[in-house]
Amino acid sequence: MSSTEYGTYGAEEEEQQQPLRPTDLSELLKEGTKESHTQAENTKFVKEFLKGRIKRELFKLATAALYYTYSALEEELDRNKQHPAIAPLYFPQELHRAEALKRDVAYFYGEDWEDTVHCSQATQAYVDRIRHLGRHKPELLVAHAYTRYMGDLSGGQVLKKVAQRALHLPSTGEGIQFYLFDNVTNAQQFKQLYRARLNTLELDAEAKKSMVEEANKAFLFNMQVS
Repeated sequence: MSSTEYGTYGAEEEEQQQPLRPTDLSELLKEGTKESHTQAENTKFVKEFLKGRIKRELFKLATAALYYTYSALEEELDRNKQHPAIAPLYFPQELHRAEALKRDVAYFYGEDWEDTVHCSQATQAYVDRIRHLGRHKPELLVAHAYTRYMGDLSGGQVLKKVAQRALHLPSTGEGIQFYLFDNVTNAQQFKQLYRARLNTLELDAEAKKSMVEEANKAFLFNMQVS
C-alpha cells in the first residue's frame, strides 16, 4: 500500500542538508531504484488509491499484508539490532509499525481477527525473504527497512488522508494507526538523519551493490503484494 507518486517509497527526491557523493549509500539507493520506483507508482492499486477509489475490502487485505510484513521485518531487526549495519538505523520507538498495524487489523476484522485473517501467498513470499535475510544476511534487511519506513514517513501521510476520506474512517484515527508516527516530531528531519546514518555504514562497493539489488527486490515484493 504505497505510492511513489508522492514519494511513499524511500527513494523520493528531497533536499539534503549535507552535500552527497555518488558513492554514498543513500544516493546509490535513490539512483539504483528509480526504475522500480516508476513501476511501483504505476500499479493499478496505487493509482486507484490516490484517486480515492479504494474499496474497503482491498484496503483491509492490504492492511493485513502490511501487518505480516512488518511483523517479520521488525522481529528480524530486533534480533539483529547489534549488527553493525543495523545498529545505527535501529529506531524501534520511532519507526516500528507492527503494533499499530495490529490495531488497524483488529479495527477492520474484529478482535478475533487471528482466527479469520490469513497471510496471502505473495505476502508469505515477502515474509520468507525477510526471514532468510535475518538469519543469513542481516545487513540486507536495511534495504527493506529503508524502502518501507522512508516511504511511510513521506507519501504515506498523503495516503492516510485519502483513506480516511474515501473509507469514511473516524477522525480519531481508527483504521489508520499505521500512518501515525507519534514519536517522530519532524518527518523531514528524521529522514535526513536516517539517510545520514545510511551513509556512515562501513560497506564496500560490492556490499552497496547488493544493498541496491535488495532494495529493488523490496519494490518488487511490494508490487506483488499490492
